[in-house]
Amino acid sequence: MDIIEGKNPVLELLKGERKAIKILISKGVRRCKTLAAIEELAKKKRIPIEIISKERFAGVARTKAHQGVIAQAESYHYRDLEDFLDKVKEKPDSIVVILDEVTDPQNLGSIIRSAEVFGIDGLIITKNRSAPITSTTYKASAGAVEHLDIIQVGSLGGTVKALKDAGFWVFAVDGRGERTYYEADFSGKVCLILGGEDKGVGRLLFEGSDFSVRIPMRGKTGSLNVAVAAAIVMCEASCKSKGA
Repeated sequence: MDIIEGKNPVLELLKGERKAIKILISKGVRRCKTLAAIEELAKKKRIPIEIISKERFAGVARTKAHQGVIAQAESYHYRDLEDFLDKVKEKPDSIVVILDEVTDPQNLGSIIRSAEVFGIDGLIITKNRSAPITSTTYKASAGAVEHLDIIQVGSLGGTVKALKDAGFWVFAVDGRGERTYYEADFSGKVCLILGGEDKGVGRLLFEGSDFSVRIPMRGKTGSLNVAVAAAIVMCEASCKSKGA
């Protein structure tokens, strides 16, 4: 069972397909439109709501960002890669993002939120050396986890080959890129690979990509947070591939 905390994340859970088991609301929580929407959706889906004491609520909460609302839900299930490729095989303009060793759950959550906003079809992470979907990730995504296909794989090398076989052009997004991201042709089926917070895209993945692109840096620090870099390139790819 997963614990989902915060008004907006709980609301997005109820809007999605994953089964919610129970909604817990702390006594004295401030009323608002979002809370009213949660109660309305829960009632419509016949999900029980329990008002509990602040002391009991604190014993259930895992973070301090709960806003007095928690949902207990069935465990998160990652989508299978083959099922995902079958789902998008008829789409001429699919975009998928691969994260190579992004280990910070806040960054993962931010990337998921941006990916959902920009209409990205799927996000691929690894079973090892990658942040998984947790309550922290869920909160950082503002509930976007429920509306994006997220695939967890064992090998990125094999995954890239499967994507290429399915007609995807693979772009490594890295400071070593041969051209700027806004010069790239993102039409058709596109896969964007972004590397971890400290070392970028791994050598084998970088060399195995069809193209490489970079974000030009004009400041003194010379680098961007991976979540910010992902949002910039996903926006560009989405506008070029799916239309502004």
